[in-house]
Amino acid sequence: MIFELENKSVHASDAGQQLDHKKETIIFLHGSGLSHIVWSLAEQFFSNKNFNVLSIDLPGHGNSVGPCLKTIEEIADWLEKVFIKLKLEKIILVGHSQGCLEMLEYSNKYKNRLKKLVFIGGSYKMPVNQDLIDLAENGDTDAVKLMMKWGYEGSKKFIGGNPIKRIIQSPRDISQILGVDLVACNNYVNGSNAVKTIDCPTMFIFGSLDKMVNIEIGKKFANMVDNSTTHIIDGCGHMIMIEKAFEMREKVLEFLQK
Repeated sequence: MIFELENKSVHASDAGQQLDHKKETIIFLHGSGLSHIVWSLAEQFFSNKNFNVLSIDLPGHGNSVGPCLKTIEEIADWLEKVFIKLKLEKIILVGHSQGCLEMLEYSNKYKNRLKKLVFIGGSYKMPVNQDLIDLAENGDTDAVKLMMKWGYEGSKKFIGGNPIKRIIQSPRDISQILGVDLVACNNYVNGSNAVKTIDCPTMFIFGSLDKMVNIEIGKKFANMVDNSTTHIIDGCGHMIMIEKAFEMREKVLEFLQK
């Protein structure tokens, strides 16, 4: 799906199905420097389960026109404009990594549109190592190598290949997309307040080998939301929806069908 918002083209992958406003709608939010591609193993699955699915490319990412938005707050406001444009009254948000911060800020500002939340490999704050930020802002390919080391070291190989290397392919991608996103994550400080505003059914999924969001940090995050559901996937790093796509989507489906 391609649509215009504020005179700029926005792309959202929809599993080849048009929006049916009689169905529940799942919005997938990608992590730093990435795009809708990371949700490819989830889109068709949930579409076949009678959900609308939209994997949105943020401005400057994937097939959406840039430039990138520079703060989590800006992204949350932009998402609300998208949902108004698409006439979506109630939504299920599923976010990964940076997408979890966007969900928190969105919930803080626009909770009335939310039906359920699924946080994957995220936390209420995501400080980024300054060395990684410096490398990314300089367009250095070592930034991608560091992300892989911290996020996936020791985990199994990806289905279909390494998604980061497939999406972040040039110094420009690193400096103008990944670098901007990492700074946005690092500078976001409202998460501890925003998480307190969550009052809809919420699920948390973490990878046992994730070094970007380790289990103890993840559990602390999950415990901040009353009556939430948590699932930890063994033998999995940070890129949960690709490393362990089948287990993740089954657990999410169970949660959504409750």
